[in-house]
Amino acid sequence: MTMIDLGRPESGDVIDLIIEDHRRFEALLRDLRNSESDRERVRAAFSALHVAHAEAEEKYVYPALRRKTSVDAEEVDHGAEEHAEGNEALLALLECSGTDTQKFEDALEKLAELVNHHLTEEELTILNPAREDVGESTRLELGAKFATERNRQIDNDCGNLDNVRRIVQEARAEGLLDDSEGP
Repeated sequence: MTMIDLGRPESGDVIDLIIEDHRRFEALLRDLRNSESDRERVRAAFSALHVAHAEAEEKYVYPALRRKTSVDAEEVDHGAEEHAEGNEALLALLECSGTDTQKFEDALEKLAELVNHHLTEEELTILNPAREDVGESTRLELGAKFATERNRQIDNDCGNLDNVRRIVQEARAEGLLDDSEGP
């Protein structure tokens, strides 16, 4: 199964790179909803991008924004919690044995709801303030780090089922997921 092209940015303004990925998420979600698309390929691509994007943001972008901006630390922490919730919903989608079942469609609806909420909130409460508070050189430096980590994650098959399970288990152990709310 060949991978859908997720882009391989090497540099750029970190805000632009993040927003480019957000648009990719929206396109992949549209393709997942389309019963005529190759949902297996799209699901694998979405999973890889979701994990790689979140890992790169949490490793480089969120810590830098917490230090350098007027972005409330609570907003940054909330972003990490939303990544965990998205990974949990992604796991439920990956665990569906087929892509033509009601279970798959229910899992997709939950995932799309969480991801779309996160994209909107992150763009409004984290990225917009960062445009004003973070200088261009820092945004470019963060962009290179974000892109390198994102691409490394994708190259290492970060979206595979076992890795997503591990990430969700770690998030539970860190208290990022409320166990009373299942996927």
